[in-house]
Amino acid sequence: MPTYDYHCEQKNRTLEARHGMQEQLHTWGELCERTGESLGDTPANASIKKLATGGQVVSSGSLGEKNIPPCASGGCPGGACGFNS
Repeated sequence: MPTYDYHCEQKNRTLEARHGMQEQLHTWGELCERTGESLGDTPANASIKKLATGGQVVSSGSLGEKNIPPCASGGCPGGACGFNS
């Protein structure tokens, strides 16, 4: 089963979740339920964004909690992700 990185701006956290290709997670609560992470003080309905990581080119483990790849903000410089260059 593939893994996907999701970022919660309100929490400023990126977590990796494993799920089927047709499934989508939309909230911090759904992501926490899937990963076993605690909600903490972040509302369960806080929105999350699925990061375009290009098939594990970037993983949440390599990002740390505060670093977000350029592709998460709408595009990579020059049309190709240079995050791991």
